Amino acid sequence: MRNILLAVGRALRSLGRKGVFVHLVWPSVAALVVWTTVAVLSWSTLVDAIVHWIQGWAFVGEWLATTDLGAAATLVVVKIALALAFLPLIYVTAALLVAVFALPMMLERVAQRDYGDLEQRRGGSNLGSAWNALVAGALFLLGMLVSLPLWLIPGAGLVASVVLTGWLNQRAFGYDALMLHADREELLRLPRVQKASMLLLGGGCALLAYVPVVNLVAPAFCGLAFVHFMLEALRRERAERGVTILEALPAPQGRE
Repeated sequence: MRNILLAVGRALRSLGRKGVFVHLVWPSVAALVVWTTVAVLSWSTLVDAIVHWIQGWAFVGEWLATTDLGAAATLVVVKIALALAFLPLIYVTAALLVAVFALPMMLERVAQRDYGDLEQRRGGSNLGSAWNALVAGALFLLGMLVSLPLWLIPGAGLVASVVLTGWLNQRAFGYDALMLHADREELLRLPRVQKASMLLLGGGCALLAYVPVVNLVAPAFCGLAFVHFMLEALRRERAERGVTILEALPAPQGRE
């Protein structure tokens, strides 16, 4: 937990640096414009389709057909659930834009200032970052589709969304944060070693997506926090391995 709080604190400090703040805003604004347009154009069609789908359920459909109160309550729940469902879609779109475009730009500035002592072994690439982001986004959307029925249970859909978004954060940003400095072996191993902490950091950042105004910078801020968390973890690991190597060397023998 200490390392997570340290990463978040450093990310907050990095916000004031030149060339960083602009990359916090534009991905979410672009995603918001896209999905707001989609929502406005397809709202009635989506609501009608979901209500029709629910009416086809055994027992539930019959109850809705015979009670005006049940039909009205279902319509309200569907509209609220649909509105909430657009939030993770906005977030995942912004997160992909951050992972592919914004984060590599922020990474160079932050790494040069705070992690200049770390050797850049370039185990990753921009192409690998784009592929990783696309796979993460596709798996996230698949998870959202599977969890859609949970949105009809108060609170369950929100929990599922936070868990999936937390997973998305650690999958997408973990690679990008290390791609310049880690070698191929470190790039594969370090995320496995830090899996639990990365999920915790990703889940905490996922909650920011539901905070008004803050959600405009949440994806990019999360990426920035992962940069600090993963590079500090890489720094510690290399230092520990250096100590181990030195301790393993035989002690020099004095001259007789």
